[in-house]
Amino acid sequence: MKKILFVMLSLTLLCPNMGYCRQNFDEQERINISVYERISPAIVAVEAQLKDGVSAGTGCIVTSDGLILTGSHVIEDAKDIDITTYNGQTYKAKFVANMAKNKDLALLKIEPKKPLQTVSFADSQEVKVGQKVLTIGNPFGFANTLTQGIISRIDYVKNRFQTDAAINPGCSGGPLLNSTGEVIGISQSIYNPDHNISNIGIGFAIPSNEAVKFISTFDRSKLASGTKNKNSK
Repeated sequence: MKKILFVMLSLTLLCPNMGYCRQNFDEQERINISVYERISPAIVAVEAQLKDGVSAGTGCIVTSDGLILTGSHVIEDAKDIDITTYNGQTYKAKFVANMAKNKDLALLKIEPKKPLQTVSFADSQEVKVGQKVLTIGNPFGFANTLTQGIISRIDYVKNRFQTDAAINPGCSGGPLLNSTGEVIGISQSIYNPDHNISNIGIGFAIPSNEAVKFISTFDRSKLASGTKNKNSK
Protein backbone atom coordinates (compact mmCIF):
# COMPACT_ATOMS: atom_id res chain seq x y z
CA MET A 1 0.00 0.00 0.00
CA LYS A 2 2.86 2.37 0.92
CA LYS A 3 4.54 1.57 -2.41
CA ILE A 4 1.34 2.44 -4.33
CA LEU A 5 0.97 5.72 -2.44
CA PHE A 6 4.62 6.59 -3.17
CA VAL A 7 4.13 5.97 -6.89
CA MET A 8 0.97 8.09 -6.95
CA LEU A 9 2.74 10.92 -5.09
CA SER A 10 5.64 10.77 -7.54
CA LEU A 11 3.26 10.98 -10.52
CA THR A 12 1.48 13.93 -8.91
CA LEU A 13 4.76 15.79 -8.46
CA LEU A 14 5.86 15.08 -12.02
CA CYS A 15 2.44 15.55 -13.61
CA PRO A 16 0.30 17.94 -11.53
CA ASN A 17 -2.67 17.30 -13.83
CA MET A 18 -2.79 13.65 -12.71
CA GLY A 19 -1.97 11.63 -15.77
CA TYR A 20 -1.05 14.37 -18.21
CA CYS A 21 2.65 14.95 -18.75
CA ARG A 22 3.90 17.52 -21.19
CA GLN A 23 5.54 15.68 -24.04
CA ASN A 24 9.03 16.60 -25.09
CA PHE A 25 9.02 17.56 -28.79
CA ASP A 26 12.12 17.95 -30.89
CA GLU A 27 12.87 21.22 -32.69
CA GLN A 28 11.22 20.24 -35.97
CA GLU A 29 8.09 19.00 -34.22
CA ARG A 30 7.81 22.27 -32.29
CA ILE A 31 8.08 24.21 -35.54
CA ASN A 32 5.36 22.12 -37.18
CA ILE A 33 3.05 22.41 -34.18
CA SER A 34 3.61 26.14 -33.85
CA VAL A 35 2.95 26.85 -37.53
CA TYR A 36 -0.18 24.71 -37.56
CA GLU A 37 -1.66 26.21 -34.40
CA ARG A 38 -0.98 29.77 -35.58
CA ILE A 39 -2.02 29.44 -39.21
CA SER A 40 -4.88 26.92 -39.33
CA PRO A 41 -7.43 29.51 -38.04
CA ALA A 42 -6.70 31.51 -41.23
CA ILE A 43 -7.41 28.57 -43.56
CA VAL A 44 -10.90 27.66 -44.79
CA ALA A 45 -12.62 24.89 -46.74
CA VAL A 46 -14.25 25.91 -50.02
CA GLU A 47 -17.19 24.01 -51.48
CA ALA A 48 -18.61 25.13 -54.82
CA GLN A 49 -21.87 23.83 -56.24
CA LEU A 50 -21.49 23.20 -59.96
CA LYS A 51 -23.97 22.04 -62.57
CA ASP A 52 -22.49 18.54 -62.57
CA GLY A 53 -21.53 18.18 -58.91
CA VAL A 54 -19.42 19.70 -56.17
CA SER A 55 -15.92 21.18 -56.41
CA ALA A 56 -13.94 21.24 -53.16
CA GLY A 57 -10.84 23.23 -52.31
CA THR A 58 -9.06 25.32 -49.71
CA GLY A 59 -8.75 29.06 -49.15
CA CYS A 60 -6.55 31.54 -47.28
CA ILE A 61 -8.10 34.46 -45.40
CA VAL A 62 -6.21 37.56 -46.54
CA THR A 63 -8.18 40.33 -44.80
CA SER A 64 -9.85 40.30 -41.42
CA ASP A 65 -13.19 41.34 -42.94
CA GLY A 66 -13.44 38.12 -44.96
CA LEU A 67 -11.56 38.39 -48.27
CA ILE A 68 -10.40 34.88 -49.21
CA LEU A 69 -7.83 33.73 -51.75
CA THR A 70 -8.36 30.37 -53.48
CA GLY A 71 -7.81 28.63 -56.80
CA SER A 72 -9.98 29.88 -59.65
CA HIS A 73 -10.47 26.35 -61.00
CA VAL A 74 -12.08 25.40 -57.67
CA ILE A 75 -14.97 27.85 -58.06
CA GLU A 76 -15.18 28.23 -61.85
CA ASP A 77 -18.82 28.39 -63.03
CA ALA A 78 -20.08 27.82 -59.48
CA LYS A 79 -23.72 28.57 -58.75
CA ASP A 80 -23.23 28.61 -54.98
CA ILE A 81 -20.09 28.76 -52.81
CA ASP A 82 -19.87 27.73 -49.15
CA ILE A 83 -16.97 28.55 -46.84
CA THR A 84 -16.27 26.63 -43.65
CA THR A 85 -13.79 28.07 -41.15
CA TYR A 86 -11.46 26.03 -38.92
CA ASN A 87 -14.00 26.08 -36.06
CA GLY A 88 -16.87 24.78 -38.19
CA GLN A 89 -18.67 28.06 -38.92
CA THR A 90 -20.15 28.24 -42.42
CA TYR A 91 -20.73 31.24 -44.67
CA LYS A 92 -22.08 31.93 -48.13
CA ALA A 93 -19.37 33.46 -50.29
CA LYS A 94 -19.49 35.86 -53.22
CA PHE A 95 -17.11 35.52 -56.13
CA VAL A 96 -15.46 38.90 -56.56
CA ALA A 97 -12.36 38.50 -58.75
CA ASN A 98 -10.18 36.13 -60.67
CA MET A 99 -6.69 36.51 -62.04
CA ALA A 100 -5.88 36.74 -65.71
CA LYS A 101 -5.99 33.63 -67.86
CA ASN A 102 -3.83 30.68 -66.76
CA LYS A 103 -2.90 32.21 -63.38
CA ASP A 104 -5.52 30.19 -61.45
CA LEU A 105 -6.19 32.51 -58.52
CA ALA A 106 -9.50 33.91 -57.35
CA LEU A 107 -10.88 36.05 -54.54
CA LEU A 108 -14.08 35.38 -52.59
CA LYS A 109 -15.82 37.46 -49.93
CA ILE A 110 -17.72 36.41 -46.83
CA GLU A 111 -19.33 38.59 -44.15
CA PRO A 112 -18.03 37.46 -40.74
CA LYS A 113 -19.53 38.79 -37.53
CA LYS A 114 -16.11 39.50 -36.06
CA PRO A 115 -12.58 40.00 -37.46
CA LEU A 116 -10.87 36.89 -38.79
CA GLN A 117 -7.29 35.77 -38.51
CA THR A 118 -5.29 36.24 -41.72
CA VAL A 119 -2.24 34.75 -43.40
CA SER A 120 0.95 36.67 -44.18
CA PHE A 121 3.07 36.35 -47.29
CA ALA A 122 6.82 35.91 -47.76
CA ASP A 123 8.88 36.96 -50.78
CA SER A 124 8.74 33.93 -53.07
CA GLN A 125 11.88 35.07 -54.88
CA GLU A 126 13.79 34.00 -51.77
CA VAL A 127 12.54 30.40 -51.97
CA LYS A 128 15.25 27.76 -52.48
CA VAL A 129 15.17 24.18 -53.69
CA GLY A 130 15.59 21.94 -50.66
CA GLN A 131 13.92 24.19 -48.10
CA LYS A 132 11.27 22.70 -45.85
CA VAL A 133 7.62 23.49 -46.57
CA LEU A 134 4.32 22.79 -44.84
CA THR A 135 0.83 22.73 -46.31
CA ILE A 136 -2.61 22.98 -44.76
CA GLY A 137 -5.60 21.84 -46.78
CA ASN A 138 -8.73 19.75 -46.99
CA PRO A 139 -7.72 16.64 -48.98
CA PHE A 140 -10.76 14.50 -49.84
CA GLY A 141 -12.73 16.47 -47.24
CA PHE A 142 -10.36 15.80 -44.31
CA ALA A 143 -10.40 19.34 -42.99
CA ASN A 144 -7.33 21.16 -41.67
CA THR A 145 -4.81 18.52 -42.69
CA LEU A 146 -1.12 19.37 -42.23
CA THR A 147 1.55 17.83 -44.46
CA GLN A 148 5.23 18.57 -44.92
CA GLY A 149 7.94 18.21 -47.53
CA ILE A 150 10.51 20.29 -49.38
CA ILE A 151 10.71 22.48 -52.45
CA SER A 152 11.74 19.85 -54.99
CA ARG A 153 12.19 22.09 -58.01
CA ILE A 154 11.50 25.59 -59.28
CA ASP A 155 10.02 25.78 -62.76
CA TYR A 156 11.18 29.19 -63.97
CA VAL A 157 9.45 28.81 -67.34
CA LYS A 158 5.96 28.15 -65.94
CA ASN A 159 6.66 30.10 -62.72
CA ARG A 160 5.67 27.26 -60.41
CA PHE A 161 7.14 25.61 -57.32
CA GLN A 162 7.32 21.83 -57.30
CA THR A 163 7.04 20.06 -53.94
CA ASP A 164 6.82 16.55 -52.53
CA ALA A 165 4.51 17.72 -49.71
CA ALA A 166 1.25 15.79 -50.03
CA ILE A 167 -1.22 17.79 -52.12
CA ASN A 168 -4.44 15.98 -52.99
CA PRO A 169 -7.90 16.87 -54.37
CA GLY A 170 -9.39 19.43 -51.98
CA CYS A 171 -6.06 21.17 -51.30
CA SER A 172 -6.14 23.55 -54.27
CA GLY A 173 -6.02 27.15 -53.07
CA GLY A 174 -4.38 26.26 -49.77
CA PRO A 175 -1.07 27.65 -48.54
CA LEU A 176 2.44 26.37 -49.05
CA LEU A 177 4.19 27.65 -45.91
CA ASN A 178 7.77 28.19 -44.81
CA SER A 179 9.04 27.31 -41.34
CA THR A 180 7.93 30.65 -39.90
CA GLY A 181 4.36 30.17 -41.09
CA GLU A 182 4.47 32.63 -44.01
CA VAL A 183 2.79 31.77 -47.30
CA ILE A 184 5.35 31.17 -50.05
CA GLY A 185 2.96 29.57 -52.53
CA ILE A 186 -0.64 28.60 -53.26
CA SER A 187 -1.27 24.89 -53.87
CA GLN A 188 -2.53 24.36 -57.38
CA SER A 189 -2.23 20.83 -58.74
CA ILE A 190 -0.43 17.49 -58.74
CA TYR A 191 1.13 15.35 -61.41
CA ASN A 192 -1.30 12.47 -61.36
CA PRO A 193 -1.01 10.05 -64.30
CA ASP A 194 -3.31 7.47 -62.69
CA HIS A 195 -6.28 9.82 -62.25
CA ASN A 196 -6.35 10.30 -58.46
CA ILE A 197 -5.60 6.66 -57.60
CA SER A 198 -2.40 7.69 -55.86
CA ASN A 199 -0.22 10.67 -54.94
CA ILE A 200 3.29 10.20 -56.30
CA GLY A 201 4.83 13.21 -54.59
CA ILE A 202 4.87 15.75 -57.41
CA GLY A 203 2.78 18.78 -56.56
CA PHE A 204 2.77 22.35 -57.82
CA ALA A 205 2.15 25.73 -56.24
CA ILE A 206 1.83 29.29 -57.54
CA PRO A 207 4.53 31.57 -56.02
CA SER A 208 3.24 33.93 -53.34
CA ASN A 209 4.45 37.04 -55.19
CA GLU A 210 1.87 36.30 -57.89
CA ALA A 211 -0.84 36.18 -55.23
CA VAL A 212 0.35 39.39 -53.56
CA LYS A 213 0.36 41.17 -56.93
CA PHE A 214 -3.16 39.92 -57.63
CA ILE A 215 -4.50 41.02 -54.23
CA SER A 216 -2.82 44.43 -54.45
CA THR A 217 -4.47 45.22 -57.80
CA PHE A 218 -7.92 44.13 -56.62
CA ASP A 219 -10.29 47.10 -56.48
CA ARG A 220 -12.09 46.77 -53.14
CA SER A 221 -14.34 49.73 -53.96
CA LYS A 222 -16.19 47.50 -56.41
CA LEU A 223 -17.35 45.26 -53.56
CA ALA A 224 -19.77 47.94 -52.41
CA SER A 225 -21.16 48.40 -55.90
CA GLY A 226 -21.45 44.66 -56.49
CA THR A 227 -19.25 44.79 -59.60
CA LYS A 228 -17.18 41.66 -60.16
CA ASN A 229 -13.46 42.12 -60.75
CA LYS A 230 -13.07 39.65 -63.58
CA ASN A 231 -9.85 39.24 -65.50
CA SER A 232 -7.62 41.06 -63.03
CA LYS A 233 -3.99 41.18 -64.12
